[in-house]
Amino acid sequence: MGEIKVGTASWTDRTLLESGWYPAGADTPEKRLAYYAERFALVEVDATYYSPPAERTAALWAQRTPPGFTFNVKAFSLLTGHPTRVSAIHKDLRPRTDKRNVYPGDLDPAAYEQVWERFLSALAPLVDAGKLGALLFQFPPWFTIRRSNKQYLLEVRRRVRPLRAVYELRHASWFEGDNRDETLEFLRGHELPYVCVDMPQGHRSSVPPVLAATADLAVVRFHGHSEKWTSKDIHEKFGYLYSDRELKQWAPKLKKLAGETEQLHVLTNNCYRDYAQRNAGQLLDLLS
Repeated sequence: MGEIKVGTASWTDRTLLESGWYPAGADTPEKRLAYYAERFALVEVDATYYSPPAERTAALWAQRTPPGFTFNVKAFSLLTGHPTRVSAIHKDLRPRTDKRNVYPGDLDPAAYEQVWERFLSALAPLVDAGKLGALLFQFPPWFTIRRSNKQYLLEVRRRVRPLRAVYELRHASWFEGDNRDETLEFLRGHELPYVCVDMPQGHRSSVPPVLAATADLAVVRFHGHSEKWTSKDIHEKFGYLYSDRELKQWAPKLKKLAGETEQLHVLTNNCYRDYAQRNAGQLLDLLS
């Protein structure tokens, strides 16, 4: 069976800090990350989706965690085709526009290339420390199954090499009918790691929890099953605590998936108060 690493999609969320999960003595970013890293061997950096990382910050992450600790880093929104705040882009690369949000096509091609280059180069301290696991490319709900989008998945792999990208597809067309097999065969054929998600069903943005290994790394992200999934309040959207029963049902499925790959990353993204940390700890016990 492949190695299983378990962690959460955040360690700095405001409601987590308010929840009491961190002891009183863990009162600085350095102490909180150290406390987290004593309990989990993996974490996902979500902040890099909203703003490109700084190399100095990546160096601090590397310094403040023990050997063998792994950071998965979420790709900057502009690189996945999401609307991106102009103010989040490096100042010298911002397009001249009155728009608040822009897309890749709104940037000068040379500036867009620089966004890619700076995003990747900022992660060098994690790479040098052997602590960068994967780059999470979470595509928007309108990123449908079609040839041009498949080609972009391959372009991402080319751009990030020798780093590793993993792919979260969030439009149901990738998994409808025969498309499910076509999608998995495409990913396997190009050794592109697929990200399975557990999320509420029955919404326009819902995708099924298809468990599959398409490369030597597999990733499963738990979004929860909030009844307020469509809320614009992120804490209402992800404010769901998995029950013991639910996690016990997931454990054998995750072990089976780990048997089909070399490494499995399991991440709880139900980031409200200490829900993600509590559920990740339960999964760690069930999978160990």
